[in-house]
Amino acid sequence: MQTITTIGLDIAKSVFQVHGVDAGGQVVIRRQLKRRYVLAFFEKLPPCLVGIEACASSHYWSRELQALGHTVRLMPPAYVKPYGAPRRRVLPVEEGSTQRVVD
Repeated sequence: MQTITTIGLDIAKSVFQVHGVDAGGQVVIRRQLKRRYVLAFFEKLPPCLVGIEACASSHYWSRELQALGHTVRLMPPAYVKPYGAPRRRVLPVEEGSTQRVVD
């Protein structure tokens, strides 16, 4: 398995979207996680950069992920919004939002 260097995490009420890429920008992982499995998933990963859209609960998840050794960056909603797809019930984290974390 390739090493994940950057993860875009779309947080929601019950189902989170994870989009992970390696150093070359190739997609390594793209999956849905239920809230109760998020910390267990990140415990298994080596420390990496995690980008989360800034909202009320993002500060909680930021503290939890930083406690596991990950670097977390909160992004303003204006940076994330262009990457969402309108009219979809569950929005997957798009490749562009993961790239925005690094910029």
